[in-house]
Formats: sequence, structure tokens, C-alpha cells
Amino acid sequence: MEQFEYLYTDFGKNLDKNRPLPEYPRPQMERDSYFNLNGAWEYAILSNCEILREYQGLILVPFSPESLLSGVMRQVTPDDVLYYRKTFTLPEGFVKDRVLLHFGAVDYEAEIFVNGKPAGSHKGGYFPFCLDITELLVDGENELTLTVTDPTDEGVQSRGKQKLKRGGIFYTPQSGIWQTVWMESVPANYIKSLRITPDIDNNCLSVAADCEGDAEGTVSAFDNGKLIASAKLSGGLATLKLKDYTLWTPENPKLYDLTVTVGSDTVKSYFGMRKFSTGKDARGKTRLMLNNRPYFHNGLLDQGYYSDGLYTPPSDEAMIFDIMTAKKAGFNMLRKHIKIEPLRWYYHCDRLGMLVWQDMVNGGGKAIRPLSAAAGFLNITLSDSNYSLMDREDEGGREEYYVDTRRTVETLYNSVSLCLWTPFNESWGQFDALRACDFVRALDPTRPIDHASGWIDQGGGDCLSLHIYFTPLYIPYHRRKGRVVVLSEFGGYSLKVDGHVFNKVKSFGYRKYDTKEKLTAAYEKLYTKQLLPLIKKGLSAAVYTQITDVEDEINGLLTYDRKVLKIDEAKLKEINDKLYGEFERSVNGK
Repeated sequence: MEQFEYLYTDFGKNLDKNRPLPEYPRPQMERDSYFNLNGAWEYAILSNCEILREYQGLILVPFSPESLLSGVMRQVTPDDVLYYRKTFTLPEGFVKDRVLLHFGAVDYEAEIFVNGKPAGSHKGGYFPFCLDITELLVDGENELTLTVTDPTDEGVQSRGKQKLKRGGIFYTPQSGIWQTVWMESVPANYIKSLRITPDIDNNCLSVAADCEGDAEGTVSAFDNGKLIASAKLSGGLATLKLKDYTLWTPENPKLYDLTVTVGSDTVKSYFGMRKFSTGKDARGKTRLMLNNRPYFHNGLLDQGYYSDGLYTPPSDEAMIFDIMTAKKAGFNMLRKHIKIEPLRWYYHCDRLGMLVWQDMVNGGGKAIRPLSAAAGFLNITLSDSNYSLMDREDEGGREEYYVDTRRTVETLYNSVSLCLWTPFNESWGQFDALRACDFVRALDPTRPIDHASGWIDQGGGDCLSLHIYFTPLYIPYHRRKGRVVVLSEFGGYSLKVDGHVFNKVKSFGYRKYDTKEKLTAAYEKLYTKQLLPLIKKGLSAAVYTQITDVEDEINGLLTYDRKVLKIDEAKLKEINDKLYGEFERSVNGK
């Protein structure tokens, strides 16, 4: 019997291989210039001591070579070099003054060449980057080539749950291009980035534009095409005064359109008027707040893995499906677990109304060290400044963490739905969490921070963050220190659904059930008998593990291929509605 069954989602099965992921990849800074380079590229995987003499076949970009949808299904090792080649001809009239080449993400270190000449390089597997390739282009056909290397877990770089020897709670690694590759043409004086900050307390919106050249222009806000506010952009800054606006909430995810013009360059964006904070309820309990009111965050852990695309969603519809499955079941939040998604995923959360907790991607040495893991399970306090204990001796790795943290915040700052940052998960790559919390707070003072999710609590941040799998749910009040109490992981109840399982020999789950009925009964008991009573005692958020199965893990509400929901949607919503009702009674002192 074959141990592994490589599963297609319906989205992957219906993939248009001629136009994979054609949608505009940067929804909060959209231009009318767009040339998508996704599709068939030539590739080769060679050891780093070999010379490239010919390409080995075709790969479907933007899927990594380890994935089913790439058409390659080969693992890239730390001793390998991954080569890519693509030829293209720009449409007539495409070129303005400058041409920018964009990569949504390439894991991990890439060197880029255009027509055989160096165009630039990039290090970091989770972040968008662009290169000005104007001077390297020729009339007619052009050639784009890349070389990529990826140490995976043999390095100290940010890598999440990727592991060369996958198994258990660690997954198949992926390498190379895994998000959309595209081009745009811009004038010489153009907008490079936007930073959009809503302020509901002062009824205004602040916009900061980083520009190549002069940063003078206009910013305009629209509601269904009607101009509602406008301001001059001076020195790259503008403040729009707003009246009679609708607050953004998951129940009513109202978005407004935004246009920024500098010289002959115009970009379209959007924003939502909302505020994330912490505060006291009528009982004096510290709560997570949305728009200055207590709001219960009821979510699912979301690893962001797909059975056929690995890190890469097979389509826009696949992203929407996951979000809407959670929403229709009554959840209002997804904790994006040690992965950064394509920007369109956050866009869909913004417009559909799904709160996002965003983890920083972990790096460092071994993900779990026995002593730190034991301390986490037993709620023993350890100092995370002991770099040897935390497997963070490598100074370069610690410095890279801060570089990646800054890039994460800068990349996702404008997301309307993103409501909380998590610098560290459990003890994975954790070090100096109090300093990291201050670092994130300086970059973004508008969102609460869960400084150390689950295990090695340093007493800082905005949350007392609990991971409870093996004991009844409880709140350790002596560790609260005035912070919000969040149950940031729990559950993990498992059910194997034959025909929808990746690993037919081994499986992972915290509690295993053999029928849908038994799983449903246990899930309902966990929520109504254990979790619900904690709300009155101060619990402000819950994150159930997890939204989907992932490889060996069969503890998802959905199977890995997204074809089976293991607990009926109506039952999930019924349970979730009870939580919201109890929360409203509790925060209002009833």
C-alpha cells in the first residue's frame, strides 16, 4: 500500500493551467498597468556543484516544485540550486518611463537576471519585492531567469512549519517561486507604497505615500463611486476628514475606495474605519475591543496549506472558500499560523468580514527543544534571553528575525481585518519576546500584541495567551497581570475520513474519534461545558485547532482536500451563537 495519497482540491482540479492565479495580486495599490507572468516556465534542479547545461522540463508558476500543481513533485534540498527560465514579449504600448518586475514571494534566496544581465537579488521567503528592469529590456522577446536556494530547516531563517523530514505537526517544505510574478509600467515619478491609518476617535484617515520623486498630489475617498473626502498630499502625507461613515465589523465589513494621485501616477486602494484595542468591560475585566466595544474573537487556527498547492492557494476561489466556510459556521476570526499569505487572502478577509490574527514566521534552530517544550506544557517560567536554551545562539538569525518582523508589519499594515500580531508561537525560535513586543509596537501602535503565544510567557504584551490540549480548560489568574485572557490554541479533535487522508499509515491529533457523531458530541461538550463558562471569568478569545487537516494532522474541521466538513455547519453555528450570547451578557454585567 502506498503510504501517501496526493489529494487534489476541486479548485486545483479545475485550475486553468494557461492562466493560473490571474487576479491582480496587490489589491490595496492597484494600477491600470498589469502583465502577469504566471504559467509554464522552464526549470531545473541541480546540486550546487553542477553546471546548468539544459533545463529539465516545465513547471507551473507560481506553484513550488514540491507541490502537486507544479507538475514537478520534487523536493529541493539545501545542497540544490533551483533554476527558472521564462521568455516574454511586452504588449505594445505597455512601457511608460519605468518597468517594474514583481515577485509575490520566493523561498528563500533568489538571484534574478533579465536577458542574461543581473537584475537584482532577494533574501526572505515570505515577502513581495520588485526590481526596476527598465534598462535591461530589449524590443521584442525578453528572457527572465532565476536561481534560487533554500536551506529549509537546516538554516536559521524564517521557515514556519517546513521541514525536510516532514511528519507529525511539521509539513512538506516548499521552495522557489510560490506567489504571482508580474510586471507593471510606471512614470518616472511614481508611488512606491502606501501606509493607511484609520482613526475613528478623530473621524479621520491618515495616508502616507512613499514616492520615487516628488510626493505632492491628492488623496480622495469614495463610497460606491461618490466622493466623500479629499485632501492634498504634501510631503507624502495627507489627512482626510470623514463624516457619517460606517464602522467596519465582521458583521458589516464596510469598505471605502481610495485613490492616490502623484503627478501622472494614480493608484487605487481601499480602507475600512475600525479600531482594535483593549479595555475594560462592565465587570472590570480586560477585553479585546473592536471600535471601543468589547468583542469576542472566536476563531480557528489556519496553517495556510493546500493539499495540491502547499503554500500556494490553487485559486482565488480556494481562499474565499476557506474564509466563507469559517464564516458560515459562525466563526469571526482566523489565526494565520506562522505563515504569511498572498495579499489577496487578506483582501478577501477585509471584504468578507473575517478578523485575522497574524503570526510572525518562526526561524532559529530546532523548532522544539525538550526543556523549553516541557516548561511550556507545565507552565514553568523561563527566561527567553537564554539563547542557548531557546536555540537562538546565531546572532545573524536573531538579526534576521527583526528584519523579517519589520517586513511583515510593513507588508500587512494596511489590512483592515488584521487585528493582532503574534511575534512568537510557543517557544519556536523565541528570544527576547519583551523586546520583540516593543519593536512591533513601535512599528504599529494600532494593534494589540500577543507577545508569546502559548508557552514561554514573559509577562508582557496585551495577552495572557494559553495553549491547552491535555487538561480541562482553565485560566491561571496569577499570570494575568491585567492582560486580556486568550485561549490561542485548544481542541485538535481528530477524525479520519477515508479517501480524504494524505498519510494512510500515520496520523496526528490530540484526541481521536472514529465517527462524525462522536466527534460532534465531544466538540459540543468542549465548547459548552468547558469554554463557555470561562467567558464570564474573563476569556476574550478562543482559537480552535484547526480549520483543515494538514498532511499527518487530521484535526481539521475540513479535510485536507476541502471536500468534507466533519461537523455540520448548522451545529457549529449553533454552538458559536451560544458563545456570543454569553459574551454579551458577561461584558454588560449580567
